[in-house]
Amino acid sequence: MDLVIMADTHVPKRARDLPAALWGAVEAADVVVHAGDWVDVALLDALEARSRRLVGVYGNNDGPELRARLPEVARVELDGLRVAVVHETGPKARRDERCAATYGDYDLLVFGHSHIPWDSVAPGGLRLLNPGSPTDRRAQPHATYLTARVAAGRLDRVELHRLPPR
Repeated sequence: MDLVIMADTHVPKRARDLPAALWGAVEAADVVVHAGDWVDVALLDALEARSRRLVGVYGNNDGPELRARLPEVARVELDGLRVAVVHETGPKARRDERCAATYGDYDLLVFGHSHIPWDSVAPGGLRLLNPGSPTDRRAQPHATYLTARVAAGRLDRVELHRLPPR
């Protein structure tokens, strides 16, 4: 099962649309995960139309229309992998420990908010992934998203994709 993981798209505030390379990855993926800050419901509609399966949550910049359609926390099982998705996890300091305490029953936690790519393993084995942002890199050198593969309850081939400057 091939995954595309993104967050903090901020369309159309930070970009008019997702980069073409990311749309290509979306269309090829089995599951698309979006960890919030969509900003406009039009992107949710477009991703639902172009994804085989979409798992998403709302973020702090998402208004009532998105909050009515998306949960604050999504919990799914993907080929035996227990996945939670949330937008905010709080400050960087002690993030792994905090997330392990809250989401320790899961194998993977996908989060957003910081626009900073993150890949760590918390106490107890919880994997934490933040894909950064494909449209608003802030202080990061590149706009980014992640791809990964899930098979028989295991996550592998996690790859950070750097997008060319706009």
